[in-house]
Amino acid sequence: MFSTILIDDEKLAVSRLKRLLLDYQSIVDVIGEANNGLEGLEIIERLRPDLIFLDIEMPGMNGFEMLSKLDFMPMVVFATAFDEYAIRAFEENSMDYLLKPIEKERLEITIRKLEQTKKNKFQNIDNEYFMQLIAQVKPQKEMVSIAVKSGERILLIRLEEISHFEAEDKYTFLITTEGKKYLTDYTITILEEKLPNFFIRVSRSVIINTHLIKEIQKYFSGKFMIFLDDKPQSKVESGLKYGDNIKALLNL
Repeated sequence: MFSTILIDDEKLAVSRLKRLLLDYQSIVDVIGEANNGLEGLEIIERLRPDLIFLDIEMPGMNGFEMLSKLDFMPMVVFATAFDEYAIRAFEENSMDYLLKPIEKERLEITIRKLEQTKKNKFQNIDNEYFMQLIAQVKPQKEMVSIAVKSGERILLIRLEEISHFEAEDKYTFLITTEGKKYLTDYTITILEEKLPNFFIRVSRSVIINTHLIKEIQKYFSGKFMIFLDDKPQSKVESGLKYGDNIKALLNL
């Protein structure tokens, strides 16, 4: 029997799942419920269940964020509205998912998988790899603008208006296509992670908007000089470490 906790902010969804699980009381023992990620953290660490049914989209702390904070990792069955294609990777790694609204026939498949699975197989999952896996399907809110301060005002600069970003000492600045320079609250590393794919990092201190590249020339020691089509006609020298980014851009 698998000791089980249900974590979902939708009370109707929890009630429905509990009702469906009544048919499998000899396999699944529901020992607790939580209505959000914070409650989920507390009850998992306290009761240490074999299994959790976890909603992904919850207010405050979503399912992914909750999992990243756990010291104890139970088996996970996701209850989600994500489409099947996006989360197929979970099945390949001995995890499972249920699309909402949960259907009895699909839950039956999950239960049979549980019956055939040894608990140790789940408890030995590499935590770092697990987080990398769920990051692949975690829904990302697309960044469309960046807030900057200008005196007493806060401006929203759209990404298409940004020529490039420059790191100077401990500060990172954005430079607009008009040549205006603003201090941002982000580090260059965080920007590299958050920005959409048309921004690439070309040196330790610079990220450029590839939509504004006018010309690329080979430079000394395997570096490149990049010319941008902005008002100040900016020139950016690439770093050796980031040559592969440029080559990928040029399909070399």
